[in-house]
Amino acid sequence: MAKPIIVTGAAGFIGRNTVAELNARGEDEIILVDDLGKDEKWKNLIGLRYEDIVSPEEFLGLIEDGAFADARSVIHLGACSSTTEKDADYLLRNNYQYTRVLSNWAQANEIRFVYASSAATYGDGAEGYDDSDDVTPLLKPLNMYGYSKQIFDLWALKQGLFENGAEGSNIVGLKYFNVFGPYEDHKGDMRSVVSKSYGQIRETGVVKLFKSYRPEYKDGEQMRDFIYVKDAVDVTLHFALQPADAPGGLFGGLLNCGTGKARTWVDLVTAVFSAMELPPKIEFIEMPHQLQGKYQYFTQASDAKLRAAGYKKPFTSLEDGVREYITGYYLPREA
Repeated sequence: MAKPIIVTGAAGFIGRNTVAELNARGEDEIILVDDLGKDEKWKNLIGLRYEDIVSPEEFLGLIEDGAFADARSVIHLGACSSTTEKDADYLLRNNYQYTRVLSNWAQANEIRFVYASSAATYGDGAEGYDDSDDVTPLLKPLNMYGYSKQIFDLWALKQGLFENGAEGSNIVGLKYFNVFGPYEDHKGDMRSVVSKSYGQIRETGVVKLFKSYRPEYKDGEQMRDFIYVKDAVDVTLHFALQPADAPGGLFGGLLNCGTGKARTWVDLVTAVFSAMELPPKIEFIEMPHQLQGKYQYFTQASDAKLRAAGYKKPFTSLEDGVREYITGYYLPREA
């Protein structure tokens, strides 16, 4: 029997797409870890092949009893991803402490551990978007979600887990930038602007974007590094399934997962209209006061470290990713 691959947050957005891609590569000895709750997230599991699904609490009990010690890799995507979550203690338990437990277990059993960090750790970008270990301690996240990710990055750095060639370097953290794509509907207000725009266009024919409150950015020209979920998954599996005898050795470290190219919100929304074969109609609205001091006006991943770590594939363009998403996922559902 093949060694299992463990995916936490498996019914979530990136998690669901990761399991689907594993299936496409012939992998079905997969242990899914997630809380399905009372919403429609369970529907993301339809069509997937896997060995078992357990809750995060059950999973901790199982590994304490010695289960899954032969796992091939752990892909830890399970976390609260809400940037507006105000329960700091919940975020600490869910995003930091749980990750520490899994990391320690994986290291003790020499299991490859790939986990989700976030571009939210970069805060307002004052220190740039360089994923160098020298920069990581200087970052100041703008919200508790970003901080909950940052403190695990700092803990792993302090433990020496990111040192290539060092004992225990069997860990990769991925700072996902603005990921969009199929199976994010359950995220509600946290889903991508691609998803939100499609809904607004279907309902009103118009997309509403936040005004800018900084003179160097015109309305709608705030910029983000948008990455299609298929690319984010491919980067994730590149490291999660990396063989120990990979050329240059097994990589361990903290990496950006972004395209390295910032685009405007207007670019993004225009691509949605284009995919729907409609002329763009955009209105600019006031940003909620509570967001104005916590808003990132520009993000752009430095991808030099990712490329040096052996990931060579080109990224899908914003327009191609949006078109594939809209025409392959949303429009068929409307037919």
